[in-house]
Amino acid sequence: MNAGIIGIGKYVPEKIMTNADFEKILDTSDEWIRSRTGIEQRHIAENEETSDLAYKAAVNALENAGITAEQVGLIIVATVTQDQNFPSVACQIQERLGASNGGAMDISAACSGFIYATTIAQQFINSNSYDYILVVGVEKLTKNIDWTDRNTAILFGDGASAAVIGKVSEGRGILSFELGADGTGGKHLKLDEKQHVYMNGREVFKFAVRQMGESALSVIEKAGLTKEDVDYLVPHQANIRIMEAARERLGLPEEKMSKTIQKYGNTSAASIGISIVDDLEAGKIKDDDIIVLVGFGGGLTWGALAMKWGK
Repeated sequence: MNAGIIGIGKYVPEKIMTNADFEKILDTSDEWIRSRTGIEQRHIAENEETSDLAYKAAVNALENAGITAEQVGLIIVATVTQDQNFPSVACQIQERLGASNGGAMDISAACSGFIYATTIAQQFINSNSYDYILVVGVEKLTKNIDWTDRNTAILFGDGASAAVIGKVSEGRGILSFELGADGTGGKHLKLDEKQHVYMNGREVFKFAVRQMGESALSVIEKAGLTKEDVDYLVPHQANIRIMEAARERLGLPEEKMSKTIQKYGNTSAASIGISIVDDLEAGKIKDDDIIVLVGFGGGLTWGALAMKWGK
């Protein structure tokens, strides 16, 4: 039996900021933002912290999995926007959930965080160390935005996704993975001295277009599959042009790629899980589908997973 996702949930804040709202504060336009990024709106956390978003997504994931918080052996939270340096978000939500029977830690891999955390969880499940692990990808990146910088302010939204990782039936679950990093590229996407997001858009774009496609192809090959076997692609929702490049590299039609960026913007570590929840609700992901998850982020980091969906 493989490790796989047995329950999943999401949470996004109530407040929505549209492209039209940005037209009032920046020299930009709805058409410019849509054509270059694919984003139409994003959710903004006002009176909620990162741990609040994480907790609400976690509750939804546990309910979806049909398990209690006491059954969770480990909580892994992927985030770069903790409430504070310590205690970790994982410890904060452990307390609120009442998940008193396991460990808790945060990891930092930026937008690749959900894949990193899921892969770590897979190792513990496959070694029979734990029965259930709660993985959360969560960000409140809007607290690190320079609202006068039109190149970055328009990109990010807040949100959380959570997945319960456990044993799934034979043939299903995570089939292969790839994790990678290139620390020499860290200067292209980072927090500056004012704690604002800085991005060299041209360099990040070149890196992402190349790496997303290569990583997706790599995990397909590692799983003993071909591009033709892939039923659905869930890329990190960073930029529609980067996502389309990955889809074309796999030779997939448009309807076989997740696209939620128009609703949420770039939610970093939360984006892949949020997309899976929406796609499940829309009937786009079905049991026994071969799906590929792929992401990239600050670090620079990247990661991909191939999995056969279902419990």
